[in-house]
Amino acid sequence: MSFTMYTTPWCGYCHRLKSQLDREGIGFEIVDIEAHPDAAAIVEQANGGNQTVPTLVYADGSAQTNPSVAQVKEKLASLAG
Repeated sequence: MSFTMYTTPWCGYCHRLKSQLDREGIGFEIVDIEAHPDAAAIVEQANGGNQTVPTLVYADGSAQTNPSVAQVKEKLASLAG
């Protein structure tokens, strides 16, 4: 997987981004921070103590909060190359 998306079941922004990424054929892992409290700590670390979702964490350790599909594609391209 190219990145992990930290989300909650009720997050509208998460559902929208997931469907857009699926349409683009971009693979990723989803982690529900309500089901995995240790994951909530990762989100808080990336967002100054806030549990803001969707938060995407990439293989290089960098993160994006509520990015557009274009921002995700740009980030993946920079990691690839």
